Amino acid sequence: MSDFRNRPKDQYINEANWQELYVLTEHWKSDLLFYKDDLKFLHELIEKYLMWISKKENLDLVKEIEISLLVVDKQCTSLLERTTKHLHHLTELIENPFAYDSHKFRTEHGILEDNLSRFVKDFRKNRKEIFGITEYIIDGEKLVRQYTDLVD
Repeated sequence: MSDFRNRPKDQYINEANWQELYVLTEHWKSDLLFYKDDLKFLHELIEKYLMWISKKENLDLVKEIEISLLVVDKQCTSLLERTTKHLHHLTELIENPFAYDSHKFRTEHGILEDNLSRFVKDFRKNRKEIFGITEYIIDGEKLVRQYTDLVD
């Protein structure tokens, strides 16, 4: 899956009824909660291997990836808050069609979807980098430890 979009392109946002948009937005929220848990796992993975790192260049790599992970984590938190607010607006529209400007809501929905799509791409890139760096560091540190064990 190369994109986060769960809807057909064209005029879907303008033509979908409120219930369809609500279901779609609930899926977004569920996915974001999953990503939030996965981000927690990635933070724990980095912390777990941080204590075993002996090379300064590896420490620098980990610090750099941790900073980028924090940026993605903040992005996820912000999107989760915005999605929750968006669901609230949608609930108001379902209960009272005049409670919120429908055109403004549909514009907000499209922008939120584009932001979610960008987040997923950033998240996947970051996750791939974390696993790549983790593998590189583990392999590099094993070689240093094995050599040290042989010399001792």
